Amino acid sequence: MGYLRVAGARLYYEIHGSGPVLLISQSGEGDAGRTADLVAHLAADHTVVTYDRRGLSRSTLDDPGAGASVADHADDVRRLLTEVSDRPAGMLGCSIGAVLGLHVAATHPGLLHTLIAHEPVAPALLPGALRGRHERELLAVREVYRKEGLRAAVTEIARTLGIDPEGQETEPGITSHPMDARRTANFGFFIDNDVAAFARDTPPLAGLAGSATRVIPAVGRTTPPEVFDHRCARELAALLGVAVDEFPGGHNGNLTHPRAYATRVRALMAEGRTS
Repeated sequence: MGYLRVAGARLYYEIHGSGPVLLISQSGEGDAGRTADLVAHLAADHTVVTYDRRGLSRSTLDDPGAGASVADHADDVRRLLTEVSDRPAGMLGCSIGAVLGLHVAATHPGLLHTLIAHEPVAPALLPGALRGRHERELLAVREVYRKEGLRAAVTEIARTLGIDPEGQETEPGITSHPMDARRTANFGFFIDNDVAAFARDTPPLAGLAGSATRVIPAVGRTTPPEVFDHRCARELAALLGVAVDEFPGGHNGNLTHPRAYATRVRALMAEGRTS
């Protein structure tokens, strides 16, 4: 574990295992420990890097009232990749983490050989009125949080992203993530700051067409095809002229099916290193 000094923040990160570097950029309120089960299955043959996104857990802001932009988060990924590897790395980006990967692949393509963009929360990928509709849908989550509190907002996030907390199938032996004080604080920052920032973000999509990074749009097998994160992955695939890859589980398959998810990640990363 270590800390990296970045503009306006101190970034906490962890390194597990050995082998080719694989950076995981988490979804939602997730910090470095969110995907511990997945990391355990990947660390035997990868150097797995996870981190607390700025504003979460141990990644503290110099000015807590300043918040964080998507540009801040994306530059943190760039800085972290440069810190941990002197060769192109692999990256798994989940949800908003996938959006950060798109920014890096478009503007710093030499840092990544492969990006798995799992259900990117990027309304800008959608055509016409759909973009505006889903921007408003995300911004409404923040209003629910401010008016009705965390429980109501989490329920709304799950609905928006096609997650059924009561009906998710899981592999056996999954690590639980109780809603403790730290996770509650992380959810607060994520909903009050990051949701709006990502809702309004426009990734530099034109830079992806000629990028040296192999971008793999992915969806969860059980994510309803009508929800917007699933649509975003399909639109990204159409933009790049590639197929959508299907992963085990739904939007949070990295949490619910870590063993099977790791198997798919490992296979795609191996292809990226040899292509």
